[in-house]
Amino acid sequence: MRYLIESYGCQLNMAEADAMDAILRGRGLERTDDGDKADVVIINTCSVRKTAENRIWGRLGYYSAIKKKHPLTLIVTGCMAERMKEELKEEAPFIDAVIGTNEKAEIPDYILSDSLDRLESYRFLPSYHKDGEWSSYVPIMNGCNNFCSYCIVPYVRGREVSRSVEDIINEICRLESDGVKEITLLGQNVNSYSAEYKGKHVDFPTLLEIITPYLDSIMFVRFESPHPKDFSDHLISVIAENDRIAKHIHLPMQSGSSRILSLMNRKTTRERFLSLVSEMKARIPSLTLSTDVMVGFPTETEEEYGETLSAMEEMGCTEAFMYYYNPREGTKAYSMDGQIDEDVKIKRLERLISEQLERQKRIKEKMVPFSAKAIVTGESRDDGSMYLARGEHNDYFVFSPLKEHRTGDVVTVTAEKLSGNTFRGHEHE
Repeated sequence: MRYLIESYGCQLNMAEADAMDAILRGRGLERTDDGDKADVVIINTCSVRKTAENRIWGRLGYYSAIKKKHPLTLIVTGCMAERMKEELKEEAPFIDAVIGTNEKAEIPDYILSDSLDRLESYRFLPSYHKDGEWSSYVPIMNGCNNFCSYCIVPYVRGREVSRSVEDIINEICRLESDGVKEITLLGQNVNSYSAEYKGKHVDFPTLLEIITPYLDSIMFVRFESPHPKDFSDHLISVIAENDRIAKHIHLPMQSGSSRILSLMNRKTTRERFLSLVSEMKARIPSLTLSTDVMVGFPTETEEEYGETLSAMEEMGCTEAFMYYYNPREGTKAYSMDGQIDEDVKIKRLERLISEQLERQKRIKEKMVPFSAKAIVTGESRDDGSMYLARGEHNDYFVFSPLKEHRTGDVVTVTAEKLSGNTFRGHEHE
């Protein structure tokens, strides 16, 4: 039996797809990338933005046509399946199974036995590693309790559930034996992790301390996405003092206006957020930041938009994920008064992106020249004699090597100049 998995959306979706892939191959099924040859197609959906759902409807039309040519079991899972289960069944009756987020782990059993157990809570799988990859996701929690007014996640992923410390350690040990060089701990609100271990409560910074002794080949530990309200003094200390934790932190801001943050139910203010940024920079000297930022939230004024621009300048991020507010039915913001016109949102986003691209270029140019450890990701696409590598701060290097390398090798690179968003240089002994 041949199967194909199409996965959209967040990193957790990608990790869950890798886990399903490993289970299916372990049970003797054959992976294919050709829908015309697949016996089973799993579409792992996202529901964060309307554009993601529109794309899924297009893919469903594509597979509907394929099903007319040969037998095919079509499974739709993930957040869109959770949110629109009945609508999908009604509008696309050719779908064989619509499976929500809790039951995602049961899909391999469904494929092989045509039965599905209804689970009341999310179940973590033993491993989320994709064979042969030097980097791996490690989900440590699922769901969210925050109910930001624009966000659909709590409704489709459910309440927060933390993975056991024992299971996390077991997976890290497996990744070590596979020679993995980097892991990313995942959760919708990763730093609200909460579990019991050896009779004691474990929060997120304590978890980082617990897993450190198990790290050998793993050079960098990353995590996404934290919430500013849960970024404790203890967590800052652990990041500052632990060499294995990458000093490139994703810290979602969303807005630079306290009023808009309140409407978003972000449980912080502009002042508290920027104070946190200032504290982190002071205690973690090599820190670089990335962020999420949204413009065009209902009732956002030009002045409040300006506050977001100035907050971005103060943060000084080397990366940013920028977007305009996209109404999601079922969230509180969907029915708010003061919805912003699309053309206004687009203009605000265009300026935000333009300023950020100029800012990150300016920041990176000031860093040159410097040397850093990086992990080889492959050969350069433009020059087969050069290699591409990724460093601790999520920066990319194209470099001339001292010897041949394989993907996953650790090198020291001296960056001599910035070309676009990539550093160029040579391997350092």
